[in-house]
Amino acid sequence: MKTINDLNLENRKALVRVDFNVPLNDDLQVTDTSRIAAAAPTVKKILDNGGSAILMSHLGRPKAREKEFSLENIVGEVSEILGVEVKFVHDCVGPEVEEAAANLRPGQVLLLENLRYHPEEKEGDKDFAQKLARLGDVYINDAFGTAHRAHASTTVVAQFFEEKSYGLLLAKEIESLEKVLGSSKKPVTAILGGAKVSTKITVIENILDKVDHLILGGGMTYTFVKAQGGQIGDSLVEDDKQELALKILESARAKGVQVHLPVDAVAADQFSETAQTKVVPVAEIDQGWMGLDIGPESRDNFGAIIRQSKTILWNGPMGVFEMETFAQGTIAVGEHIAAATSKGAFSLVGGGDSVAAVKKYNLQDKVSYVSTGGGAMLEMLEGKSLPGIEAIKS
Repeated sequence: MKTINDLNLENRKALVRVDFNVPLNDDLQVTDTSRIAAAAPTVKKILDNGGSAILMSHLGRPKAREKEFSLENIVGEVSEILGVEVKFVHDCVGPEVEEAAANLRPGQVLLLENLRYHPEEKEGDKDFAQKLARLGDVYINDAFGTAHRAHASTTVVAQFFEEKSYGLLLAKEIESLEKVLGSSKKPVTAILGGAKVSTKITVIENILDKVDHLILGGGMTYTFVKAQGGQIGDSLVEDDKQELALKILESARAKGVQVHLPVDAVAADQFSETAQTKVVPVAEIDQGWMGLDIGPESRDNFGAIIRQSKTILWNGPMGVFEMETFAQGTIAVGEHIAAATSKGAFSLVGGGDSVAAVKKYNLQDKVSYVSTGGGAMLEMLEGKSLPGIEAIKS
C-alpha cells in the first residue's frame, strides 16, 4: 500500500484530496472539526518534509455558488488546526488558481474553493481533472468519505500523475477495515443496527464468512422477529424482506456464525420522546405499540458477547438514540465495546449514526478507531472495490 511515507516531497507541491465536508451552523461556523483534524497529520507530514500542500474538497450539495457552501467559511478553522496560515483562492481551476499554486512556497498551504461549484467534478470530467492536476507535482488522496465516488478529484485526476499515494488517514481507514475483515484475533463480532435490513443485506452476506458472532439491533430487528412468527405491533418492518431474513439466519447457521437478536424491547405507544413506554418480549409487542430500543435483558446478553470478543465492528444504533428515552441500548453497546477495547480488543466504529453516538456519549477515545466515511465503509464491508482507492493502485 503506497502511502505518503513513500513520496519525496521536498520542494514539491502536493495536490491533496481531503474531506472537509463539515457541518456549519446558521452563522456559517464549523460545528464539528473532526474531519479537518483527521486530515491534519497528512498535511503536516507534507510540510515537515519540505513540501507545500494544495487542498481540495467539496462541501455540501451546492446548486450554484451559494455562499453557505463556500470553503472560505472554514479557512479559519483549518488554519487553527494545522497551525499555519492557510491561503484561499476563490475557485479550484483557472488562471487565478494556477498562479496561486505556482507562487506557493515550501511550508505553505493553499485551500481551493468548493469542487462541486463545478458540475464537472461529480461527472468525473477528464478535462476538469486535468486542470486540477496542473496544480501539483504529486497527488495524494486522503478523503475516505468520498473514496466510493468516481469523481474528477477522487479518481480521474490520479491518471495524470506518475507519483500518487494514499494519505495517512485513508491508509489508516483501509488498514482498520482489513484488520476487522481479515482478523485472526477471535472471536470476531459484528454489531449491525439501523432501520432497515435492505441497507445492510450485502454487508451481512459479505461478513458472514469473517465473523463468529453477528449481533442485530435497531429497526431491522423486527423484520427478523416477524419472519420467525413474532408479534411486532406497529414496529418498523420490511415485509418484502422477511424471506431474506430467514435465508440470512439459515446461511449463518450453515457457516457456524451465532446470530444474536434482541429478546426484549422498549416499546412505545407513539414515536415520541414523551410516549408511554414498557419493556416487553421482542416477539410480543401489542398492536398500537412499537419497539424503539432494545430492552435490559438484550443489553446484558449483547454485553456478554461483546466483552469476550477480540475484534469488534459496530455499524448502526440499537434504537432511536436521538431521543433520550430510547438511547439506553445504544449507550450500553458503546460502553461494552469500550470495556472490551480496554482489555485489548480491536474495535472499529463506522457509519453516521454510530459515529454520532460514540461522540455524543464521549466514547470516541475509548474505541480503537472511528471511521470518517459512512458510505465508503459500507461499500468496503460489502466487498466492493472503491474507485478512489483503485485509482491510487493503478
